[in-house]
Amino acid sequence: MTLENLSSNKSFGGWHKQYSHPSKSLGCAMRFAVYLPPQVANGQKVPVLYWLSGLTCTDENFMQKGGAHRAAAELGMAIVAPDTSPRGDHVADDESYDLGQGAGFYVNATESPWHPHYRMYDYVLNELPALIESVFPVTDQRSIAGHSMGGHGALVLALRNPERYRSVSAFSPISNPVNCPWGKKTFTAYLGKDSSRWAEYDASLLMRDATQFVPALVDQGDADNFLTDQLRPEALAAAASTSNYPLELNFREGYDHSYFFISSFIEQHLRFHGRHLGCGSNH
Repeated sequence: MTLENLSSNKSFGGWHKQYSHPSKSLGCAMRFAVYLPPQVANGQKVPVLYWLSGLTCTDENFMQKGGAHRAAAELGMAIVAPDTSPRGDHVADDESYDLGQGAGFYVNATESPWHPHYRMYDYVLNELPALIESVFPVTDQRSIAGHSMGGHGALVLALRNPERYRSVSAFSPISNPVNCPWGKKTFTAYLGKDSSRWAEYDASLLMRDATQFVPALVDQGDADNFLTDQLRPEALAAAASTSNYPLELNFREGYDHSYFFISSFIEQHLRFHGRHLGCGSNH
C-alpha cells in the first residue's frame, strides 16, 4: 500500500492529516483527510466517523470549515473525509459543476464514459474503511455523515448497509434524487435512462422500504435556497413515517446551505454519533 502523507496539522491536541493513495475502486490517485484525536497518542483505538462532502467540494472543505475537531477531540472520535469524486486527466469530466469531477454522487456508475472510475459507492463502503482500519489506530466501529450530495451518500450507504454503521446523520441532504433536477441529471448520466435502476440510490425510497434500522439524524435549514427544488426533506419524512424509521428531522429557522449552518450544529451531530459509537462523555 502506497500511502503518501501530504500534510499534518496539530488541532485540539490531535492531528489533522491529508493523504494520497492509489485507489483500485476508482482507478486513480485518491486523496482523503483524517482527524486523529489526542486519545490515539496513548495507544487507544478510536471509532471513526466518515464524512461525505457535497458538490464541488474536496476533502478539505469540511475539515477546515466544519468546526468538528474540538468535539471529536473531546469524544475520542476519528473523522475521515474522502474527496468527492475520482480525479485526474484520464478521468471523465463535464463542464457543469454538478456532473463529473467533484460530483461523484456516491454511486457506482454503469454508463460510458463514467463507469471505469466513478465508483464512489464501492470506495466509501469497502476500500477506504479497509485502508483506514489497516493503517490507523481505529476500531471497526463506524458511523457516517455528510452534507447535501454527501448527505445523500451517507443516508444511502447506511440504509443499504445497516450492519456496517452504528448511526447516520446529514445536513441538507438530497433526500429524493429520483425526483429532483440534480438527481435526474446525474443518475441519467451515471446509471442510464432506465429510472427503475435509480431507486437503490434514493434515500427516501430506501427508508420507506427499510426493515433494518440505523439511527438517523437530519438537520435542514429552512432558508436553504435548494430546499424546495433539490432537497425534498418532506419525502424523507414521509418515508420514515411509513416504515417507522428512527429518524430525527430538524428544521432550523433562518439557516441556509452553507458551512455556517454545518458549524452551528456539528457538535450535536458528533455527540449523536458518539452515543451510538460508545465514545466520550456525551453530556
